[in-house]
Amino acid sequence: MSDKKSKKEIRKNNEKQIRAALKDLKILLGKGEFIAAMEKYLHDDVQLQEANNEPKIGKEVCLQAEKELLETVTDFAGYTMKNVAVRGNVSYYEATMKFTTYDGVQHNFEQVNRTVWENGLIVNERYYHA
Repeated sequence: MSDKKSKKEIRKNNEKQIRAALKDLKILLGKGEFIAAMEKYLHDDVQLQEANNEPKIGKEVCLQAEKELLETVTDFAGYTMKNVAVRGNVSYYEATMKFTTYDGVQHNFEQVNRTVWENGLIVNERYYHA
């Protein structure tokens, strides 16, 4: 019985750690600090996948792709996170992101993020777009 209790306690502590990280991410992403958030929370061997595209593998690859995208942004209008759910080492949340690129196109993304965590870092994340 104590083994079950300790597993439950470990899971609860893990979930608490993930919720704290998500709270911090909400602040960073809300301010448009995507690179800082990625540097802080991505595992070196992370896999990030946009919708049905091929996943980007590795922290450095993901950071480079994000930097290239951000170079095209002329106006960042916000990032919101809501309806957060955490179970075990997996979290889900709804997000909206608005920005304008150098060509004048206004982008408004709505997505659900599914994230797998390991020791406080993101090891796998997929974005499901509306």
